[in-house]
Amino acid sequence: MESHRHGSGPALQFTSGVSEVSRPVQTFHLRDIYNPKPLPQRTPVAIRPPSPKPGPPQEPVVRHRPSCEPEPKPIMRRRAKSLSSSTDEHSCRNVQVRFVDSLGLELENVKFFKASEDPLVPVHVITRLLASSELASRKKLELSLPYFQPSFPDNMGAEAGFLKRLCRQRVCLEQVFCSELGIIGTAQVLNVAYEKEVTVRYSFTDWKSSAESKASWTCTVRRHGPDPESDVFRFHLPVPPFIMQPGAMLQFAICFRVRGFEYWDNNGGCDYKLTCQTYKLTVPRECEDSLLHFI
Repeated sequence: MESHRHGSGPALQFTSGVSEVSRPVQTFHLRDIYNPKPLPQRTPVAIRPPSPKPGPPQEPVVRHRPSCEPEPKPIMRRRAKSLSSSTDEHSCRNVQVRFVDSLGLELENVKFFKASEDPLVPVHVITRLLASSELASRKKLELSLPYFQPSFPDNMGAEAGFLKRLCRQRVCLEQVFCSELGIIGTAQVLNVAYEKEVTVRYSFTDWKSSAESKASWTCTVRRHGPDPESDVFRFHLPVPPFIMQPGAMLQFAICFRVRGFEYWDNNGGCDYKLTCQTYKLTVPRECEDSLLHFI
């Protein structure tokens, strides 16, 4: 290895004496290795910006005045490719509009009456019309309210001989309350067994048809001395509004089932009867307006 100095800087020259064939001598300059020449800078080429392309047509902007109502949204309609335009036009012509309420029921009900058939006006409508006419004529407002009047004492438990009847027939009507919600009553049965059943059979059609209402246990009556214990059962007889007509009658009897036997209380074979009657109610002047609102 030999080292030579040149004006351009130190250089290294490698030679080999082993090889028989002479090879070209390669010279490496240290200046080129440790201080390489910078790459030549390229001249920037000017690029022309592309011309602006025409965009999609814009819809005219319509300014609305400020409002509290939300802006309506456009309705998106999609048509199947298999249907022709003529089919769409035919279906659009046959479209019918139907208005219903929140339950999907019709908002109107059309009924055709025959010449000999009179329309049935509800009772509350007639009552409201009569009340309005009386108020217009400056008369006192009077209402006729129906109620059921029993043909027997409404408090049978306070009658003399009630305990004697109870011991004889094992079941007896105790008390009855009449209200607009129906007939509410209580009955006593002897506590001869733990399992017992009390039902009330009633009819509005003079026993041409009847229904039953099951009574529920309320309490136990304990007596001193040799008098037996008894259980109190409570029952409810529903009264439909169309039954509340003057002259309508309700009949019922009480059945007591225990140990496979049945015992009845039918008021000595006459049944317990209640007759529908009416009474007049005069409404004060200060309550007339509020009363008409609830009729």
